[in-house]
Amino acid sequence: MDGLAPRQHGPISIRLVRPRDARVLQSELMSNRSWLRPWEATSPSGSGPLDMRGSIRRLLQQYRDGQGIPFVMEYEGEVAGQLNVWGVARGSLSSATIGYWVSERFAGKGITPTAVALATDVCFSELQLHRMEICIRPENAASLRVVQKLGFRYEGLRRRYIHIDGDWRDHYAFALVREDVPDGVLQRWLSGLAPAHAADVPPADRVAT
Repeated sequence: MDGLAPRQHGPISIRLVRPRDARVLQSELMSNRSWLRPWEATSPSGSGPLDMRGSIRRLLQQYRDGQGIPFVMEYEGEVAGQLNVWGVARGSLSSATIGYWVSERFAGKGITPTAVALATDVCFSELQLHRMEICIRPENAASLRVVQKLGFRYEGLRRRYIHIDGDWRDHYAFALVREDVPDGVLQRWLSGLAPAHAADVPPADRVAT
């Protein structure tokens, strides 16, 4: 995965995180605490102070080990957030999961769906993965709109799945496999061909928000 090139569509791009991104990313996270807190993963044993330099070192080591891809999302060349591909599994599973955050001041600019589409296309075309998953809290309306726009398929409710904001939270799981998007996720979305109701959550799985 050495030399992974940036991907771009219009003013939105994704690229590998760099150690020198630590200062701006830490600044964005600190200034967006209330905006991001309901959706950020936490540790059940408690979290220490934010160490973005250490986090980037760990993410880049995982990248070198083939376990993930840590992207920065940019809008018109300015850092807008992070998108991490994590839990890369090879062999018979050949899958990974996507997580992300975007600064409040960049909300509503189409950054997240574009970045998710670009990253998924990288995983399908360059990493030759077969399945990509996104897990979203039922309360996160903005992220639910992302999978609806891109036509990710609803695959089930995961009870008390990830520790977020101080407790174990339910998540909805959505996924795509490579056969779903032979021409790519971004191209399918731009062409208006993403299935409109693939991400619909059946009434039996809907969690009160």
